[in-house]
Amino acid sequence: MQLYGFWRSLATLRVRIALNLKRIDRKEVMIDLVSGAQHATDFRDINPQGVVPVLIDGDGPALFQSLAILEYLEELFPQVPLLPTDPRGRARVRGLAQIVACDSHPLIVPRVREFLEREFHLSEAQRLTWIRHWMREGLRAVEAHLAHDSDSGDYCHGDTVSMADICLVSLAVGYKLFDGRVEDFPRVAKVVERCMAQEAFAKAHPLRQPGAPQAA
Repeated sequence: MQLYGFWRSLATLRVRIALNLKRIDRKEVMIDLVSGAQHATDFRDINPQGVVPVLIDGDGPALFQSLAILEYLEELFPQVPLLPTDPRGRARVRGLAQIVACDSHPLIVPRVREFLEREFHLSEAQRLTWIRHWMREGLRAVEAHLAHDSDSGDYCHGDTVSMADICLVSLAVGYKLFDGRVEDFPRVAKVVERCMAQEAFAKAHPLRQPGAPQAA
């Protein structure tokens, strides 16, 4: 397998964690989103949307969008399950994952931030306020579900890691990178702490990837 991503990409982080948990070997190719490498013709030929992550597996077409890739890996490598066995549990885990990957994270990705700067002339400080707001809203929503749902456990759903935890960790890590306080969400913070104690999560951290700032 070949994974196209970027050290700071939270969507790539989600896929990297899943690959680590399932012990799947891959080659990683870094697409520098800061320098605009995602707009290059050769990468657009791989993913016309020009975003990461992208997963190449065999001779088939490229796989794109982090949740779709996670579902693909779950079906292909079910030995380390990331979804519960019961339909209601699977729906809950997917719902929690989508709070992050569909509602919160899409609002703060580089192309959105660039649009806010280019079209509305928002300053860096204003863009940071935007970023932290939408990340905080996602964390607040997950915190409420963890507090109110009896299916919550040591992790988002019960006492085993699921896709919901992978997505939550990606949001929490990103929030910290933008100087947010995950500790303001105590249930979320405990789940994230348990996850980050595991090598599969810790090795996937953005600051441990090639190209990440060495002094961070």
